Amino acid sequence: MNPPFDPPHNGRFSPPRRRFLAAAALAGGAAAFGLFPAMRGARAATDRPDVPHAHDWDWLHGSWDVHHRRLKERLVGDTRWEEFTGRSAMWLTMGGLGTIDDNSLELPDGSYRGLGLRVFDPETAQWAIWWLDGRNPTRIDPAVRGGFEGDTGTFTGRDTLRGQPILMRFRWNDIHGPRPWWEQAFSPDDGATWEVNWRNWFTRTSETPDPLPMLPGAPTDFSFLAGRWKVRNRRLRERLVGSDDWDEFDGTLNNWPVLGGYGNVGDNVMHFPGGDVRGVSVRSYDTGTGQWLSWWIDSRNPSRLDPPVGGSFAADDDRRVLVGDDTLRGRPVKTRVVWSHIAADSARWEQSCSADGGRSWEPNWVSDFVRVG
Repeated sequence: MNPPFDPPHNGRFSPPRRRFLAAAALAGGAAAFGLFPAMRGARAATDRPDVPHAHDWDWLHGSWDVHHRRLKERLVGDTRWEEFTGRSAMWLTMGGLGTIDDNSLELPDGSYRGLGLRVFDPETAQWAIWWLDGRNPTRIDPAVRGGFEGDTGTFTGRDTLRGQPILMRFRWNDIHGPRPWWEQAFSPDDGATWEVNWRNWFTRTSETPDPLPMLPGAPTDFSFLAGRWKVRNRRLRERLVGSDDWDEFDGTLNNWPVLGGYGNVGDNVMHFPGGDVRGVSVRSYDTGTGQWLSWWIDSRNPSRLDPPVGGSFAADDDRRVLVGDDTLRGRPVKTRVVWSHIAADSARWEQSCSADGGRSWEPNWVSDFVRVG
């Protein structure tokens, strides 16, 4: 789904400029198993620009069986290892300058799903890699950052373990070989020593990414949106200032379920009047609260992953409605997102804002969707 923000000022967004890509697009395709064939093998980007680093992850595109070997306890001197299997499907996004990994892991104490998000920042010439654990869908782990040299990629970052700061290192090896493998290591002393605690080996099962199986009870709020869409946008240039100046432009959306249906991802291209903008929306469903959480990555500021926004969707006849609180120019506002005109091959998305607690609403963005796959 196209994000309802204006172009950033000084490279950053005010909260409303990121919230309702979040709020509206979190919709997409949470459990559209019947639409999977349209997505099978599709690269999420609509084109592959010949720019530096757009092909860094081509070798991982597709589906894989994964063999894991993990240390049971980290940074306590444990020598016990456990082995288990898993599966992974990786899509390219943002014209190759982003990727999404959907993963299933068959741990000894039960299976779980996880999602990897990667984005390249041309300004720093580094990849940022985030991880979302399906067992804790309200948090995306801090990023590790780095890049490739030959057949090896090294990425480092900081986190905490049992309340103590640690340095993390992720390393890909033999990436162009028949069985690429990945290693995770932690350091409690800022890199003076390292403990390797996880290794896994990848065996390709398909050159194209096949969606992993759905999980029982996955939410079906917006299964209609899974697939590929052509989008016609009409956007108010300035909100809540009495403006009547609108921009019109086209775009595309490629949306598919992840996390067994408890999440979904949208790869977006928007042909803004000032130039094309790409973005990826990542959504996860929190069963504890019944809310969707959504994160947004924008090609104009790819190193930043803002805190998630979220809300609960309610069905109103043939519509899907979300209302949330936000701020605009430092004052509180409400933002309402409405999906309507929902059919097999078309839909409409509308965003409005209210400065008076919801008594009146100003529409500021309308998008009409036509399915192309």
